Amino acid sequence: MPSEKILEQKKAVVEGLAEKMGRAASGVLVKYQGITVEDDTKLRAAMRAAGVEYAVIKNTLIGKACDKVGFEGLKGELEGMNALAISFDDPIAPAKILKEYADKIETFEIRGGFLDGAVVDQATVNELANIPPKEVLIGKLLGSIQSPLYGLAIGLQAIIDKSGEAPAAEEAPAEAAAE
Repeated sequence: MPSEKILEQKKAVVEGLAEKMGRAASGVLVKYQGITVEDDTKLRAAMRAAGVEYAVIKNTLIGKACDKVGFEGLKGELEGMNALAISFDDPIAPAKILKEYADKIETFEIRGGFLDGAVVDQATVNELANIPPKEVLIGKLLGSIQSPLYGLAIGLQAIIDKSGEAPAAEEAPAEAAAE
């Protein structure tokens, strides 16, 4: 039977993990088996650079934290050697980084995760990982806004060039000055 001190430590870990999971933008659960020390070091550095917390945590503790937060659907994936990546700012960052490693390492596997307070499956996490970076999405949005405006400007310029005259608006101030 574990001592009272160890039980209190585990309760504190569960409470802290549940609090983080509750306020996180997203989280991804991975089976980290088969990753080399070198790849794991690179993975952890990439996670830190992206502002993502990544830790290997016992399945029982993750399961109890899931119960507290309401992520019971994630408990079915808690078998084997798992790690949890939690992001508070960028909901796509953990999925992108972990998918890169899951594609390289056959035994490294994305199990599922959570996003905006709801449990998501492996397929949804993979879809998140395939979303282009924010800068690319903003560029596409601006391009789609500018395209019709460029078309309008080119059309108006073609009408002006075809008529061979300056717009009538430029002549109006000269006539007003003569009176």
